[in-house]
Amino acid sequence: MKNKNIIIGILLFIAGFVGILSLLTMDIPIPEDARNTLPPSLSDAQIKILLLINPFILLILSVFAGTILYERTGLKLPVIEKLLIKTSDSYNIYDILKFGAFAGILAGILISGTGYLYSGYLPDEFVELGKTIKPTLAARFLYGGITEEILVRFGLMTFLVWIFIKISKQTSSIEYWIGILLSSFVFAIGHFPAAFQAVESPSLLMLSFILTGNGIGGIIFGYMYWKKGLEAAMTAHIFAHGIMLAAEYILN
Repeated sequence: MKNKNIIIGILLFIAGFVGILSLLTMDIPIPEDARNTLPPSLSDAQIKILLLINPFILLILSVFAGTILYERTGLKLPVIEKLLIKTSDSYNIYDILKFGAFAGILAGILISGTGYLYSGYLPDEFVELGKTIKPTLAARFLYGGITEEILVRFGLMTFLVWIFIKISKQTSSIEYWIGILLSSFVFAIGHFPAAFQAVESPSLLMLSFILTGNGIGGIIFGYMYWKKGLEAAMTAHIFAHGIMLAAEYILN
């Protein structure tokens, strides 16, 4: 692996790990079945730390896969490469961040609008779950905006695009769109276990809300990664959370 890739991998791992640590600022409800399988001597704080093991492992895998494959797929980290590696590429950092901010505002509006449209049709238990698990600002911006983009876009989407380029033996927009859609779908269904934990028999309407709400953001962020680079996707994700926070305040 090139020295450049090693530096980028270390940087992204540190950024992603900081995002994982930001989850400790949240009040994470611990399911009774999970608590019963653990030694009773463990405190809630210790259990919260154990819950970080899965995202930590996923972060390692995502950074490793993304660092090896992103150049082979034509995907980019233009800001990081320009600032850290001092590349000669003529990327306009302001342009990248501007498009990311615009995409994030659009995503935030669409996600908030989706939540508003579905709000009267969701089970009370699911609504209460959303009130119980309230991400802090640190968790929203660091884990959501940075770590999730490293996991879902840099890791998973890059891997999927590479797989489909290998299968099709060409690099066209189709391979990128498949990667965008599949990674968004995987991220969305990753929220199903929490939904099934809160509601014994979730309706199709509720599941469609989870898929739509999380899929909208995933598609927009994935498109930003493809067209403008990972930093634009991170910027978009952070701005989306800002808009969603504002919408929650206004609608409540």
